[in-house]
Amino acid sequence: MPHDPVDLRSDTVTRPSPGMRRAIAEAVVGDDVFEDDPTVKQLEALAAEMTGKQAAVFVASGTMGNEAAVLAHTQRGDEAVVEADCHIYKYEAAGPAVMAGVQLAPLKGDRGILQADQIEQAIRPTDDVHQPITRLVCLENTHNRAGGVVYPIEVMREIRSLATERGLRIHLDGARIFNAAIASGRNATDYCALADSVMFCLSKGLGAPIGSMLVGDADFILGARRYRKMLGGGMRQAGIIAAAGIYALKNNVSRLRDDHLRARRLAEAVASIGKLAVDLATVETNIVVIDVSRTGLDVLDCVARLEHEGVLVVDFGRTRMRAVAHLDIDDADIDRAIAAFKKVFSKV
Repeated sequence: MPHDPVDLRSDTVTRPSPGMRRAIAEAVVGDDVFEDDPTVKQLEALAAEMTGKQAAVFVASGTMGNEAAVLAHTQRGDEAVVEADCHIYKYEAAGPAVMAGVQLAPLKGDRGILQADQIEQAIRPTDDVHQPITRLVCLENTHNRAGGVVYPIEVMREIRSLATERGLRIHLDGARIFNAAIASGRNATDYCALADSVMFCLSKGLGAPIGSMLVGDADFILGARRYRKMLGGGMRQAGIIAAAGIYALKNNVSRLRDDHLRARRLAEAVASIGKLAVDLATVETNIVVIDVSRTGLDVLDCVARLEHEGVLVVDFGRTRMRAVAHLDIDDADIDRAIAAFKKVFSKV
């Protein structure tokens, strides 16, 4: 019988496990806008505990969490410093400009990593009425477009020190913060302590079908909850999906290590194929970025050829593809993917 495709497009394609489905079916629910859904409350308390923050709010998506954070930290006409390839700048439909009235100042990092001195040079003078006020720094850990790179905690500490000295707030897009923690051998709280707010996704490597968490101090979360409502994120019997998030946090964090090992094995095998290039130094977590520029093929053609062989990846720029390991991918799937890559590209 034919196999289902090996779906490496993203860790968002995971489907609820039988245990997660049981948790969803058995969830006790209420009306979360009235703040009386007990399962949502349990999830928010768990998220705050696991990140070392005072409070949390359950949001529909990572983008909603990031946008609510920008709204809560800034005023219209402010500026936020970001890395030029970060999710907030690349993939959130100009949300900070449209919804918060905030200008983004993109700086090019080294494999997605900004240094404190770069940020310091970008801070606007406060006595010049011609310029916006620099109010916020947004960091991303792990960094998606850089290939799942973990933000060095020493660099984050330097940025935290600068932000405190200059009166700036830090928001961490920690969509895959538990991947960063597992890869570095640290606790997620170590990274979260260096930011004023953190968003993390339940629907990526943790395997929940929907939802993200925004965490911070109690006053910040109170403001963010108002912006969640403004953004259309006031959900009713949300305990049904919150139950999946609780299951994910209790069962699917430590196993992220398996995804990292499988991504590394795929990366090393692909890098050994003559005309494909992988920067192995960036393969720290579950993302593999593959450069196809030496093949002479269009990237969409490369994606299509792999799909024909039963492997799904995504184009990731004009000459790059991305493959992501996740909990629905096992060792046999990685074997199939490696075989497909070799079949497609060994003779190019």
